[in-house]
Amino acid sequence: MSTAPSRIRVVDVNGVMRVEFVDRDILDEASIRQIGAELARAIEAANAPRVLICFQGVEHLSSAALGSLITVNSLIKKRGGQLRLSNIKKSIYEVFVITKLHKLFQVFDTAEQALQGFASS
Repeated sequence: MSTAPSRIRVVDVNGVMRVEFVDRDILDEASIRQIGAELARAIEAANAPRVLICFQGVEHLSSAALGSLITVNSLIKKRGGQLRLSNIKKSIYEVFVITKLHKLFQVFDTAEQALQGFASS
């Protein structure tokens, strides 16, 4: 049985786990589950993980993906870490506002701004 190709790219940037998505559309359940599992493995391998999830290039995001983000945020907090989000397309960010998730997550316009936020916290 072959393993599915990774749906995310993870790069270390000065001790911050920068996560980018491979896909433009994060809509189907199987991909969302896979992304959640990949993120959970990376987070569980780190002590007090500092994670930046960059949405650059993401055009569509399902409500199930939002639910997965909440789960990832909880996991990071349980491990004493921090989560930042960046580069969220305006139409997707509007969903964050409608669902009030913009109050749960620290959202930055750019990855660079988000990375600076880690340095000052």
